[in-house]
Amino acid sequence: MGTRIQSHQLKNGLFVSGRREQQQKEKQPTMAARAVPYTGGDIKKSGELGKMFDIPAVVEPPKAPPSRASTSSSGSIRNSSSGPIRNSSGPLNVVLPTGLFTSGPIGSGPLGSGPQRRSGQLDNSAVGSGTGSGSSKALYGSAVTSVAGDVKVGFRVSRPVVWVVMVVVVMGLLVGAFLMVAVKKAVILLAVGAVLVPLIVGLIWNCAWGRSGLLGFVRRYPDTELRGAIDGQYVKVTGVVTCGSIPLESSYQKVHRCVYVSTELYEFRGLGGKSAHSKHRFFSWGSRHSEKFVADFYISDFQSGLRALVKAGYGAKVAPFVREATVVDVKKENMDLSSSFLRWLADRNLSSDDRIMRLKEGYIKEGSTVSVMGVVRRHDNVLMIVPPQEPLSTGCQWFRCLLPTYVEGLVLTCDDNQNADVVPV
Repeated sequence: MGTRIQSHQLKNGLFVSGRREQQQKEKQPTMAARAVPYTGGDIKKSGELGKMFDIPAVVEPPKAPPSRASTSSSGSIRNSSSGPIRNSSGPLNVVLPTGLFTSGPIGSGPLGSGPQRRSGQLDNSAVGSGTGSGSSKALYGSAVTSVAGDVKVGFRVSRPVVWVVMVVVVMGLLVGAFLMVAVKKAVILLAVGAVLVPLIVGLIWNCAWGRSGLLGFVRRYPDTELRGAIDGQYVKVTGVVTCGSIPLESSYQKVHRCVYVSTELYEFRGLGGKSAHSKHRFFSWGSRHSEKFVADFYISDFQSGLRALVKAGYGAKVAPFVREATVVDVKKENMDLSSSFLRWLADRNLSSDDRIMRLKEGYIKEGSTVSVMGVVRRHDNVLMIVPPQEPLSTGCQWFRCLLPTYVEGLVLTCDDNQNADVVPV
């Protein structure tokens, strides 16, 4: 005999099997004043979520409300309403100024583990770490090139020509000496002198005017339009410069937003004076301290209007020809030094005893007109000017009686007047 299966009808008219259970009264949703406890990802503590997976809920015993002093010391977070205290079982969430939620307090993790600064940027923590309080010596990283000393300008003559000249000079001296001893006439001495004197005068002339001849060659070199320049072409670009990612600052006058800065301290050595360096001659000015820095910058071509990135940083070879202006002049008549100059000397461990000194400073400020000579490089639609692998040679300048002069690296010239007044101290 079959058993009758009980069924019942729902409110929507659908018949289902089983007995009718006692329907619980529907409760209206209410807004709880207290905050929902943080579960930390534990399903046992998640209430309704745990019931879905048939996991019994864990009921924590009620805790006594902590005192005011213990609440502030234990790090618990009190809700703004009058609800109970909520203890964080997971990491503390922090809202950054950008609106991003992060775990842990501000300053933890890789972003806050140390001072964040880009390579080559001015290290502010090291600025005040000089010898005296209030040090202002700038320390740059590897992204800024430190130019050592003056630009080296040399003469480029082929070795065969040098050997031929040396052989001719030696043979002339030997023949002249033999004939002078054999004939015993002063005419031979005059003939030898007529050969050697022009050679010596020409060498002295080139040593004295070789740098000026190179600058004249750079000024006469025609400008190149960047629009038609091809990759690998040696060009000269003249235009207005703007700072790159790392603007520079002059050390004494504190001129901001520069692409090149130089500060040099010169000393005059008299008959019994102190020498600035090992090769300092008597009755001449010698460089005692030098600071020259240059970084990557942009130049806008006057002809085409295109902007190119000049790769002068990261240890690149750069030959800057920038006029320096005297900003401090210390003479025998007035040895009283200003406080700013004394501070500048103290920051660099330089003595300020009785010396005749002269401080010169030069810079290329943003917005100046500059000429750059280098090689064009195009990479991913980025136009760059990089240092050439071969040095720049002027060739023989016969009308000026100058031998071929060469210089290595990017050639950087600026003729803008800095309008710097001499400060007598």
